[in-house]
Amino acid sequence: MARATQISAPISKETKELLERQARATGVKKGHLIESALRYHLRALQELPADALVPPRIVLTRRSFEQVVERLRSPGEPSKELRDLMRGDRD
Repeated sequence: MARATQISAPISKETKELLERQARATGVKKGHLIESALRYHLRALQELPADALVPPRIVLTRRSFEQVVERLRSPGEPSKELRDLMRGDRD
């Protein structure tokens, strides 16, 4: 096994609570959970095409944000394809 080293990173309170809950539920040490999750994520970044990964956070410009808000306020009519999909119709 590789020799351990310590790192430090600020995380959200919610993430810390999730980590602690998972550690208690499984009996797995937090350090092991963190290393496993980080290795899994880094491996996915290496092996999967960039467009297959959905970022956990999307950063918008002010203009892009305003466009998103406008679309949410006035979504328009759903397309035929979307209606078919929601009904479960298949080709």
